[in-house]
Amino acid sequence: MIKKITLSAFLFIAAFSFAQIGPVGHLTIFSEDGDKFTLILNGEVINDTPQTNLRVEDLNQPYYNAKIKFADQSLQDISKNNLMLTDVDGVFSDVTYKIKRDKNNKTKMKLNYYSSIPVQPNFIPASNVHVIHYGQPAPPPVSGGVSQTTTTTTTQMNGVNVGVGVNVGGVNMGVTINDNMGGVGAVTQTTTTTTTHSSSSSSGHHHEEEPVRGCGGKYCMSPGNFSAALATIKKQSFEETQLKTAMQVVTANCLNVDQIMQIANTFSFEDNKLEFAKFAYDYCTEPRNYFKLNGIFSFSSNVDALSDYVQSRQ
Repeated sequence: MIKKITLSAFLFIAAFSFAQIGPVGHLTIFSEDGDKFTLILNGEVINDTPQTNLRVEDLNQPYYNAKIKFADQSLQDISKNNLMLTDVDGVFSDVTYKIKRDKNNKTKMKLNYYSSIPVQPNFIPASNVHVIHYGQPAPPPVSGGVSQTTTTTTTQMNGVNVGVGVNVGGVNMGVTINDNMGGVGAVTQTTTTTTTHSSSSSSGHHHEEEPVRGCGGKYCMSPGNFSAALATIKKQSFEETQLKTAMQVVTANCLNVDQIMQIANTFSFEDNKLEFAKFAYDYCTEPRNYFKLNGIFSFSSNVDALSDYVQSRQ
């Protein structure tokens, strides 16, 4: 009898707890030309401060009516109804959209679909992305990057009294069940189970801050080795030799987007920047952030050429 009541109470708490967490999607919008914008979803202003690269997490609706207003008031607002956050099967996704200027009208702006991936619980956005949590708030973190789950069960026979308490990440829930049916004898049992989950804390090293996804799952160059390689590239007298040296470095190593950008910016000619950016794509540890390289070009034709190349490689 006691075991059944205790189990029922625990299952009730578990069901209540997990019922609060439903499927969600994530939305990222970035401006190809660095135009700062404010996003409005279903009439609600998402970011008070205009951003160029915005990520909204924990959105629980499959469709949103979106409006984008630009800090530069000469640029036309964008309105998009039924902006989709699910795939064709209705499964929530991590969706990215791109803002770009109309080629024939520089004040007219467009919002185009860019990419979509399955939702990844442990995804860490790039450092230049402004992140806002829209939906169910995450439990407050425990000091030191530790999350703790504590379950306490107290059972007393003699006018049955069953108490179950659960603490998950700082959220407390309790259920008490009293049964006035008489009992013979008195037995008191208290069980406390504590489970601690430790997450790796950031020590300032790139390897621990960002997940490695490209370049065969290898790590990017360490800051020291990359600084030495960049200095060697810059020492070359001719840009053609700089480009060949850069390609030699990339062929033997993996780089993150910021490292690729630093090398690309050593070239004066955009043709060389574009050639290097294309060459380095297969050696990038974070290919999904390759759009950041669009900012190194002055001509939109080169931006389009790199975007087309990246899409052809996916």
